[in-house]
Amino acid sequence: MSLLERLNIDMKQAMKNKEKDKLSVIRMVKSSLQNEAIKLGNSELTEAEELTVLSRELKQRKDSLQEFSNAGREDLVEKIQTEIKYVEAYMPQQLSEAEVSEIVKETIQSVGATSKADMGKVMGALMPKVKGKADGSLVNKLVQQHLS
Repeated sequence: MSLLERLNIDMKQAMKNKEKDKLSVIRMVKSSLQNEAIKLGNSELTEAEELTVLSRELKQRKDSLQEFSNAGREDLVEKIQTEIKYVEAYMPQQLSEAEVSEIVKETIQSVGATSKADMGKVMGALMPKVKGKADGSLVNKLVQQHLS
């Protein structure tokens, strides 16, 4: 089942259950997916492209969460946390820090990186492997630790 089909089913269920917040988030994600397909000129997105859109939606919400918590807007913090929970439901299972660390070590060895100067090479080879399965800031931190 494609992500769009899953979103349509969940959207109908949210309407029946009168879950306004969930319905709103599903509609936003669905709209983002459709806009991306139009932008790319495709009728359907590949799984990787869908994952890119979902990651972008999740990152936007996490950034908003940080801004709202810094501003002391607890009412909006709760709303964004709920939205994050709904978006995460459509993301693939996240890798643990230990799993990401292992992938980082393997990638460093495969590209022959020895210093922080090789970080771009490592990140370029690594990100496609963990895309959507690990947070970019965690990956960046682990790469820096292993290269130092």
